Amino acid sequence: MAEFRLERDTMGEVRVPAEAYWGAQTQRAVENFPISGRGLPTELIHALGLVKWAAAVVNRELGRLQTGPRPLSAPQMEALIAAAREVAEGKWDHQFPVDVYQTGSGTSSNMNANEVIAHRAMELAGLDRFSPEKAIHPNDHVNLGQSSNDVFPTTIHVAAARAIREELLPALRECHQALLAKAAAWQEIIKIGRTHLADATPIRLGQEAGGWARQMELALDRASRAEQALWELPIGGTAVGTGINTHPEFGRRVAQLLARQTGVPFVEAANHFEAQSQRDALVECHGQLRTAAVSLFNIGNNLRLLASGPRCGLYEIILPELQPGSSIMPGKVNPVVCEAVMQAAARVLGNDQTVVFCGSAGGQFQLHVMMPVMADAVLESVRLLARSARLLAQRYLTGMEANRSQCEAAVEKSLALVTALVPHIGYERAAELAKEAFRTGKTIRQLCQERGVLSEEELRQVLDPRRMCGPAEPT
Repeated sequence: MAEFRLERDTMGEVRVPAEAYWGAQTQRAVENFPISGRGLPTELIHALGLVKWAAAVVNRELGRLQTGPRPLSAPQMEALIAAAREVAEGKWDHQFPVDVYQTGSGTSSNMNANEVIAHRAMELAGLDRFSPEKAIHPNDHVNLGQSSNDVFPTTIHVAAARAIREELLPALRECHQALLAKAAAWQEIIKIGRTHLADATPIRLGQEAGGWARQMELALDRASRAEQALWELPIGGTAVGTGINTHPEFGRRVAQLLARQTGVPFVEAANHFEAQSQRDALVECHGQLRTAAVSLFNIGNNLRLLASGPRCGLYEIILPELQPGSSIMPGKVNPVVCEAVMQAAARVLGNDQTVVFCGSAGGQFQLHVMMPVMADAVLESVRLLARSARLLAQRYLTGMEANRSQCEAAVEKSLALVTALVPHIGYERAAELAKEAFRTGKTIRQLCQERGVLSEEELRQVLDPRRMCGPAEPT
């Protein structure tokens, strides 16, 4: 069997691996862009197949595949639609070899999809897929009424919106529910608050966990808004936004069909010139993801600090033990999931710089030319956030425990209890007590008893840490 076959495009002949489903234009791109060694994210390949499927269905409905210089028969149209569906289902991921760092419009990957779908459709229709006749043609049929310039940004929106809806939102919801449960369970545990890493007035451990739960609730809202930023689709604008060579109903119908298939309420872009020349929607989308990453980083960092110890740290929270923490120190256990989550969040923050820079620099006139790297960054961020949030929820949040005795022991030792005395003895006298307590090693309560500051009953009420975990009761 021959190792290569000859394929032809408008620039001449190209040697293509004999059994490959891609053709000449894909092969040129493989040879032109040996940069990262990484192809498109699979989410993007599947979305590209779905967009091609929707385009073929709509073109058949509009009668465009049955007319023109290369009309298709009914079986050939069915084969084209089926082949696109197979790409959407992930059956041909290995046939997408083009590097993610390629032409900025994604033309190479669009043609990769066109060629794979055309060859597979010919095979499904009982035709010789290697025939130079191309009865089902990559441009004339698979790409009918389309351009890379509207297909590729549409594909990015579809891929990212689906990933947010199907992966990120459920993962954040899992974190939120786990933290809500801890907030309720820990409501009666009193601990010392901290500001500037220094002792502050008491709080309930449940209040602290409730703050994290609210962060995840807001992250859910932000992720929903990130998806919403992607609802408008550029499809229908073709080359420069005018819609040349497509049907006037094509964009609207494709968007509607994609909405029905994905459950995401996609619509045709209100203005195709904006939708194709700029990627502001991706910048907005990733900005929301960035904020969710900051929240996850913050929660992970707080957990690892509160779990520090077990004897020489805070140790107010006990995290599940997952693996040995040291190759030299026996028995040591580290907050490994927190650290993994924080690293993932840091990568998302770095991706945001890529998205913002490309978004601002890549849109000139009627086309944006830095789309593949933006798509890669956005999809990686969604993936990292979803997987790290789910990991945090399942490995730590649901199984972590409060160290009640450690929490409450620290409260009585805290100098910050003196804050409750301020309404009774004034700020300056309270400060003197705090300094003396620190100097002598005595507690605030002991010092007040020695000095006769308030009666025993008054001290019992004023220095009750539970009364300090909310606003003062009205008099």
